[in-house]
Amino acid sequence: MKALIQRVTRASVEVEGSVVGAIDHGLLALVGVEKGDDEATVERLLHKLLHYRVFSDAEGKMNLNLQQVDGGLLLVSQFTLAADTRKGLRPSFSSAAPPADGDRLFHRLLERAEAAWPRVASGEFAANMQVALVNDGPVTFLLES
Repeated sequence: MKALIQRVTRASVEVEGSVVGAIDHGLLALVGVEKGDDEATVERLLHKLLHYRVFSDAEGKMNLNLQQVDGGLLLVSQFTLAADTRKGLRPSFSSAAPPADGDRLFHRLLERAEAAWPRVASGEFAANMQVALVNDGPVTFLLES
């Protein structure tokens, strides 16, 4: 699994003109599921999402995690993160998980996140979504598990 995380002051996701998920200060995580991902991969990624230190402490250093700053977590499925872009001018999605596996593992991540943290929101798997955000910093990292 891959997650492109962005530290945000706010973020939201709309489907067909309706907001389906939104957070204030926290992390927006665009999540891609790859072939071979499993329950253990979900657990590793969730641990990183909740504990990766990307928020500034009193001295301005990135030493605090999402839980320490009481932030929100917005999870958005994005299969294009699994694209292979090394060759040519068109992405290959051969490393992406099949849709049924992607759906199952993304929802497992969402379920586990909601059980572990009270401020979790999400987009809608396989929907045409419009994501809006204000990146704080900007701070963006690609997490792989």
